[in-house]
Amino acid sequence: MNQAIEIKENIFWIGVNDRRTHLFENYWPLPKGVAYNSYLIVDEKVAVIDTVERSRMEDYIENLENILQGKKVDYLVINHMEPDHSGAIKALLCHYPDITIIGNAKTFPMLQNYYGIHTHLLEVKEGNKLSLGKRELQFYMAPMLHWPETMVTYVPEDKVLFSGDIFGAFGTLDGGIFDDQVDLEYLEEDISRYYSNIVGKYGVPAQTALKKLGALPVETICATHGPIWRSHIKDIIAKYDKWSKYETEPGVVIAFSSMYGHTERMADCIARYLTKKGVRKIRIHDTSKTHPSYIINDIFRYKGVILGSCAYNGGIFPTMETLLSELENMGVKNHVVGFFANKTWAGGAVPRFNQFAEKIKWEVVSPHAEATGALSPSDEENCRNIAYAMAAKLL
Repeated sequence: MNQAIEIKENIFWIGVNDRRTHLFENYWPLPKGVAYNSYLIVDEKVAVIDTVERSRMEDYIENLENILQGKKVDYLVINHMEPDHSGAIKALLCHYPDITIIGNAKTFPMLQNYYGIHTHLLEVKEGNKLSLGKRELQFYMAPMLHWPETMVTYVPEDKVLFSGDIFGAFGTLDGGIFDDQVDLEYLEEDISRYYSNIVGKYGVPAQTALKKLGALPVETICATHGPIWRSHIKDIIAKYDKWSKYETEPGVVIAFSSMYGHTERMADCIARYLTKKGVRKIRIHDTSKTHPSYIINDIFRYKGVILGSCAYNGGIFPTMETLLSELENMGVKNHVVGFFANKTWAGGAVPRFNQFAEKIKWEVVSPHAEATGALSPSDEENCRNIAYAMAAKLL
C-alpha cells in the first residue's frame, strides 16, 4: 500500500510512524510514539527533504519508489543531520547513487563522520537558491535549533517551509498528517513537551529564527516530527514565541524526592498553604516516579517552582540530582523558586539546592525549610512561609 500523501501538487509526505521506540534520543519517553517526516518534491528535478530513522528504511524506500515509478532522485536536502533524520541516507544512495547532497558547511563534516560520505556534495549558504524547474528551493540557516548545522528550506511558489525539527512534536500521525486532521488537544502535551525537552535550551536561537522566518509568507510548515501545519500556523508560531521567551503562567510545580514519606508530607503541606492563598494551578511530581521530561514541561509552563529532597548518602537524592542537572543544562529562565528538605542526621540536600540557586539565577522566594524526620510545628510553619511567599510572587 502506498503510504505517501500529497501535501501540495507534486509535493509529498513520505514519512513513517514509529510506535515501537520507547525513548526518544534514548532518554525522553514516547508513550504515543513518534513520526519521522520526510518529503519529496517531484519537478523537472526531484528532491528529497530529509530522510528517516534507519529502523524504518524499508517502508521509507518503498514509499519513495511507489511515487517515482523508476524516476531518479536528483537532490537530497539535509536540513538536520541527527540520525533520526539522516539514518536512511546510505540506503537512499544505494537505490539512487547519483544523488547530489545539499547541506551547509557544518553539515558535511557530520555526514563524513556518521556515514563516510564525502562526494556529490553541494554546499549552500544563507539565502542561496536552487531551481528544480517550476519550483525553487531557498535555504536559510537556523543554527542551534537544535544542532549547529540546522537549516530550513523554503519553496516560495507553494509558500511551503520545510522546518526540520522546528515546530515538531512527539506522537505518531494516526490517520491524518495535517494539523486539521489530527486531535491537537490529544497531542497538546506532546507538542509542548517536544519543545521543552528538545528545543527548550535554545530560546535565543529560536527567537532569532522566528524573526528571520517571519519575513517569509508561509502557508504550510512541514516539520520532521508531528503534524504538518496549515490551519494553525499562527498558533504554533505564537507558542514558540512564548516558550522561547520563557513566558509562564501563575502556577507552581512542586517536585520532591522522598524515601519514607516525610519529604512528601512537606510537599503536601506546602501545596495546601498555596491553595489557601488562592493558587489553583499546582502540579506535584515525585521525581522517583515521574520522568524529568514531564516535570520540565510543567516548569516551562508555570512560573513558580518548589523543590524538595530527602538526604541520601549525606547528599541529595539521585533523582532530584538528575532534575537539577537537567534544568541547569537547559538554562531555563524567568522563574521563582523555593526549597525544602528532610534529613535524619548530618548532611542533606540543602547545600546542593543552594548551589543550584546560585547557578540558575532564579529568585529564591523564602528561606528553605529543612526538617529532621517527622514534621514539627516549626517545620510546618517554615513550609507555610515558603507557600505564602511564593503565592505573593505569583498573585
